[in-house]
Amino acid sequence: MSLFVTGLVWVVGTMAVTAVLAVILRKWRQNSGREANNEVAGQVFTVVGGVNVVIAAFVLISLFDGMDSADKTTYDEANALVAVRWAGNVLPEPSRTEVETLTRDYATEVAEREWPAMREGRAVGNTGWTLLSELQRTVEQSKTTTQRQADSRAEAATQVWNVYQARQVRLNSSGSGVSGVVWFAILIGSVMSVALMFMFGGPGLYSYAFIVSMLAGAIGLLLFAIYQLQNPFSGGADVGPEAFLSALARLGDSG
Repeated sequence: MSLFVTGLVWVVGTMAVTAVLAVILRKWRQNSGREANNEVAGQVFTVVGGVNVVIAAFVLISLFDGMDSADKTTYDEANALVAVRWAGNVLPEPSRTEVETLTRDYATEVAEREWPAMREGRAVGNTGWTLLSELQRTVEQSKTTTQRQADSRAEAATQVWNVYQARQVRLNSSGSGVSGVVWFAILIGSVMSVALMFMFGGPGLYSYAFIVSMLAGAIGLLLFAIYQLQNPFSGGADVGPEAFLSALARLGDSG
């Protein structure tokens, strides 16, 4: 099922359930005394609904920023890895061949094994860290004989550090998500906002059900968006491994 169909089912389902509940509660309690609640309930709804929307909007904006940051970080990591390889082309043997092999193995590990794990929210394992440590050690222990080789070794070491930093940011992004406390606040606030609508009186039965369902649908849409964006490497965000696939192509062409 596509993301759009899933979202539509989620929102429409939320609206339908809320509308049915609104009709049942209105028929059960009739209209007696409801209009008297409007002023007080309206004031409380303004506070509760406003706070809930602000929290949800803040979380959603943060997740959008995190998605853009995660996408940029993957390209920073991949580009730094290619820069290590290019700088390593000047190093003497056997360091040159080792750098070539390790950079290709690292890109393959990230694209083919780490990415599926990040999509599913699983730990990525230590293979990537091991390859990166071996790459750093190979660069640092390279025995240069010319100034050009020494400069290339220094450049390669700098780029390995850039790969390390970008990798750490990427892994932190894949495991961040939305904390349980924030989810609790948003969900309870959403339930309270919709529940307060059942205290209002005035409009006809089906008009009232439509109004309540629209509010529930809007809140449901926010919750669905937050859920889909909480992991930038899966769901609605789905930042893919294109940066590393492109890096693999460049690494294969640079030999």
